[in-house]
Amino acid sequence: MDTKYVLIIQCDIARQRCSGFACTNTFYNREDAFKEYGDDVKYISLTCGGCCGASLAVKLEHFSKRLEKKTDLTRKDVVVHLSSCMVTDNYHHDRCPHMDYIKALIKKKGYERIVEGTYISKVAQKKRETGEYHSYQEVKV
Repeated sequence: MDTKYVLIIQCDIARQRCSGFACTNTFYNREDAFKEYGDDVKYISLTCGGCCGASLAVKLEHFSKRLEKKTDLTRKDVVVHLSSCMVTDNYHHDRCPHMDYIKALIKKKGYERIVEGTYISKVAQKKRETGEYHSYQEVKV
């Protein structure tokens, strides 16, 4: 299945002190979790809306309506990336405790293609390897 759009969801708490530059730059440079996407793939980022992530449902519904009204794309053309600040232990905070709920909500809204991770910080990765940060998963790149 071809990917036409990437939707990055970032932690609302982390977004209060993070510009999202690393995730955006990684997307534009097609590095880390984005290295398989073609140059024609577009992206947008949203925040989860804050703990527990329930307001993400409204944001996804708005995105879906705009996607279908303004483009010829469907939800099947979209890959949702949960940002690294949500899915890994990092300097912002530990992994999101609402991850299962957020994933279920995304699927309920019709988005089946979910990827954990965006930008992979080399410093944070070293801290995971030494045990300073907990490693919950292997980040797929």
